[in-house]
Amino acid sequence: MTATAADGPLTPRQAERRRGILRSATALAARGGYEAVQMREVAEGAQVALGTLYRYFPSKVHLLVAVMREQLERLQEQVRRRPPTGADPAARVAEALTAAFHALQREPRLAEAMVRALSFADRSVGSEVDEVVQLTGAIVLTAARLPDPPTADQQAALRVVVHTWHATLLVWLSGRASLAEVRADLHTAARLLAPAPAGPGERPELQRVPPPASGGVPAPG
Repeated sequence: MTATAADGPLTPRQAERRRGILRSATALAARGGYEAVQMREVAEGAQVALGTLYRYFPSKVHLLVAVMREQLERLQEQVRRRPPTGADPAARVAEALTAAFHALQREPRLAEAMVRALSFADRSVGSEVDEVVQLTGAIVLTAARLPDPPTADQQAALRVVVHTWHATLLVWLSGRASLAEVRADLHTAARLLAPAPAGPGERPELQRVPPPASGGVPAPG
């Protein structure tokens, strides 16, 4: 977690200062999007010195990725308090993540700022991005309520769901996908967590494609 990490765990006063910085950044992003989050204005809103702000967050990207992490923590708590009621894991995951999209609809500029920061993140923000990815995965598992600990295949499916969530967030924010399309994509990806068993006579494995007959298709002339 970015915030005087080299100095060890935050003291209560440092933790409160960090929360104030995140509140200031969130308010600026909600009003004006990514461009509105200027470090000097964040510091003024949080009533901290600019140098202090940079000790907690080395850049605007670090700061907004941390804002996204905080928003996801709130979502995870909501999923715990009000578990989705879908009939199967895929439906429950799609329900929870679609609810998150509805929440983002209420603050579209904040959503845009967080997603842009995540897209701009380079290796220096790697640990913070990893935290966002891990937290998104934890939310998916909380919503899915799988009957057993996830298998290796389900862990791989979990990564697909997380990637799908971030990809659909991008296309939705750009206006290239409707909420109904987003929900359908999330549901499709979430089905990988608990695929339906093959019915009688069905073969789940891929069928081998026979080679073409000799002389069947002439080569382009």
